[in-house]
Amino acid sequence: MKDFIISEAKTESAVLVGLITPEQNERQAKEYLDELAFLADTAGTKAVKRFTQKLDYPHPTTFVGRGKLMQIKEYVAEHEVGLVIFDDELSAKQLRNIEKELGVQILDRTNLILDIFAKRAKTAYAKTQVELAQYKYMLPRLTRLWTHLERQRGGVMRGGVGMRGPGESQLETDRRIILDKVTKLKQELTVIDKQMSAQRQNRGKMVRVALVGYTNVGKSTLMNLLCKTDVFAEDKLFATLDTTVRKMIIGNLPFLLSDTVGFIRKLPTELIESFKSTLDEVRDADLLLHVVDISHATFEEQIEVVNGTLAEIDKTPKPVIIVFNKIDAFSFVPKEADDLTPRSRENISLEELKTTWMNKLPDNCIFISAKYRTNIEELRDLMYQRVKEIHITRFPYNDFLFHNYDSEGDVL
Repeated sequence: MKDFIISEAKTESAVLVGLITPEQNERQAKEYLDELAFLADTAGTKAVKRFTQKLDYPHPTTFVGRGKLMQIKEYVAEHEVGLVIFDDELSAKQLRNIEKELGVQILDRTNLILDIFAKRAKTAYAKTQVELAQYKYMLPRLTRLWTHLERQRGGVMRGGVGMRGPGESQLETDRRIILDKVTKLKQELTVIDKQMSAQRQNRGKMVRVALVGYTNVGKSTLMNLLCKTDVFAEDKLFATLDTTVRKMIIGNLPFLLSDTVGFIRKLPTELIESFKSTLDEVRDADLLLHVVDISHATFEEQIEVVNGTLAEIDKTPKPVIIVFNKIDAFSFVPKEADDLTPRSRENISLEELKTTWMNKLPDNCIFISAKYRTNIEELRDLMYQRVKEIHITRFPYNDFLFHNYDSEGDVL
């Protein structure tokens, strides 16, 4: 059945398609397509052209209007592009109609993210989670996969039961197979979930700190730096899928630090559900290190995306340290004295930026460069203070200074 899951693009070039709507203005549409291009690059595909259209809402059958679809068709044919990627999730009807009209492979944002996750999954647990998400995505779109059998129905007896052709029978068979597979994968994940839950419980009362943040903000790089480990880190989206947990000791204080999967705009619901146990590390955490790429033009929106996803995962408020990373890459163009344009992200310095809303977070944020190890010791000191505050609520403070710990960090 894996053959029915996303097939890898056989071309090196792709066309991107997005909408400008009342809910998504032109600036946002451009930023989302920038991110889609990065996703395509991560998947091994190069975006060579972008198409956008202003609509009140996506066209129910073709996503974009008929005229725009013809423009895309002409470009694809003229430049021999074999892949078109849409920035929103497409329905089965939209996928079928667009693919029929353009005659090339069609992916939507969800499909692309699932494809990247499938390539990035290394452990059996991550592979099972991704496979479950893929089957859930594929199930309502099975009809599209069997359109090639429609030609066989011409010889089938007309009317009543005779209309049930081989394509439809095969469709029902595949639907049953996929449903059985989904049930089996859920059972496998339930078993693994229980094992992982037991592992988390066996960690005793150690304070747990989780690295969270938008994808590609430097969480894994920071994890390697703090723990002196070798967690895979790369300038690609979703470099980390499996949660990595390491024990840290600062001074005489041990605690657990975990690196989690990065968040992204329009994260497929299938993935949120399938990766629920991975995200349990976030639920079980006592302290969150929210890593932010301050050099990114829309880092404030990325913060909102992460906060929104965290609210979905866990309703319980947790203490948070905002770690503004990549200060080495922060750049701005000084505003001229006679320039009447308003202050913006492009013409405000980092020092000025710190005096804005960030000024309200003096004890709960820090500015670092994991790449150049700038302010890392200050970050470790801040982590020590926050972890100690949590630790002494679990153990008497007088004992805290004299405890001995075993190899797992539990109090002896």
